[in-house]
Amino acid sequence: MLNLEGQLLAILGSVLEGRGFDNLTSVHLARHTPTGTLVTIKITNLENCTEERLKALQRAVILSHFFQHPNITTYWTVFTVGSWLWVISPFMAYGSASQLLRTYFPEGMSETLIRNILFGAVRGLNYLHQNGCIHRSFKASHILISGDGLVTLSGLSHLHSLVKHGQRHRAVYDFPQFSTSVQPWLSPELLRQDLHGYNVKSDIYSVGITACELASGQVPFQDMHRTQMLLQKLKGPPYSPLDISIFPQSESRMKNSRSGVDSGIGESVLVSSGTHTVNSDRLQTPSSKTFSPAFFSLVQQCLQQDPEKRPSASNLLSHVFFKQMKEESQDSLLSLLPPASHEPPIALPPASPWTELECDFPDEKDSNWEF
Repeated sequence: MLNLEGQLLAILGSVLEGRGFDNLTSVHLARHTPTGTLVTIKITNLENCTEERLKALQRAVILSHFFQHPNITTYWTVFTVGSWLWVISPFMAYGSASQLLRTYFPEGMSETLIRNILFGAVRGLNYLHQNGCIHRSFKASHILISGDGLVTLSGLSHLHSLVKHGQRHRAVYDFPQFSTSVQPWLSPELLRQDLHGYNVKSDIYSVGITACELASGQVPFQDMHRTQMLLQKLKGPPYSPLDISIFPQSESRMKNSRSGVDSGIGESVLVSSGTHTVNSDRLQTPSSKTFSPAFFSLVQQCLQQDPEKRPSASNLLSHVFFKQMKEESQDSLLSLLPPASHEPPIALPPASPWTELECDFPDEKDSNWEF
């Protein structure tokens, strides 16, 4: 981990245009001048944040100091400059699983790739659950992949703790105003917002939706109204990850966007040079026949309507779908992906090193990234 306090950071440009926290956040690629290490900088305007947004940021910053796990995205340092919050995170060369879908796997990933990505993310989720935290935003855009093939779970600003006044509760009743963009991944009990509340099993449901997302290249329920979505989730039996009725209807399934990927906390960076082409069997679109009974079993267990019937994150890691992970490693994940670029992917004007207290803040530009 780098010690960035008081050291120089050369901002290379607004490579990572970000939209988050009601357009109050921008994301940039920078280089730690003494070491040459690439880092991600997330800059948030605190002055215009609502009280709920401020609490979410505070929660993420505080908890990031307590969590120590290889599959949880870390913050290297956090500081303020005037009314701006700076969060420095590791540069994730592959960005998010969501952007990998958009860029290379618009029709969905292979089962082997899904296994490698989900295993690391669920390991991080299990760590959070063991520490009494509900993630509440488990999805492909919050699963990040480093250039070394390490999978980490981000999105800490959505966390909620089951522990209150030193006691761990069985359920919580905190129902924030979730944006419509995150609702497709939420469990029925979280959407219902009733007296039964919800617990860590709500995240397991999100794992199932994410598995569907990775398998098909589309987000289930994406175009549904919230009421219709809830009714669909409440009816049984659990649906298949390739059930066309729950996916958006469009001419093209998930169109390729510009090659940007989520970088450190749901943000984005470019993955490879524009001249790089991918022509490999490993990137071919899988058909429904490529998914094993073990994969369908995992999805079905995660999407049980009754939270008590869903496996814990710990039990999920022992599911037959993940049995091959003991022999697989980060290298096996890299073998399933195109090469990642560790250099800035576009031509940028020379930038002078800026100290933490001398930075001018670039204007934010309209984009589609979310945090």
